[in-house]
Amino acid sequence: MHLKGVCQPPYKSTEEEDVESTTTKMSDQYATVQKGSLKLKGIGVVSAGKKKKKKDKEKKRLEQQINTNRNEEEETKSGYIDKRTPAQIAFDKMQEKRQMERILNKAEKTHKRRVEDFNRHLDSLTEHYDIPKVSWTK
Repeated sequence: MHLKGVCQPPYKSTEEEDVESTTTKMSDQYATVQKGSLKLKGIGVVSAGKKKKKKDKEKKRLEQQINTNRNEEEETKSGYIDKRTPAQIAFDKMQEKRQMERILNKAEKTHKRRVEDFNRHLDSLTEHYDIPKVSWTK
């Protein structure tokens, strides 16, 4: 324990000796450590001459990919395989049929006739839902 303003004895206390002994032990442990930046393989001037030889694995993998692509193209060219269930096929057919009916219904009426039907509908409603009538002529 050090007190400020009080004369310190000329000898070292046991605490100070312990601290010094641990620091010398630690510095001895790290004496063999190399200092400087890390040197990585394959990067830098020293290892520029050394290159790994590429093996035939990449060539084989590329050939397999090309072959699988060719096989997939042949399958798609030979014919489209429908993977839908019968229920899905029936559902799609009904959707198309209903869509065609909607298109035909819209094509039957002219704009004039649609406006007249809308006005008739508005007349049948109560005044609570009162909307000004739409006129096809001004």
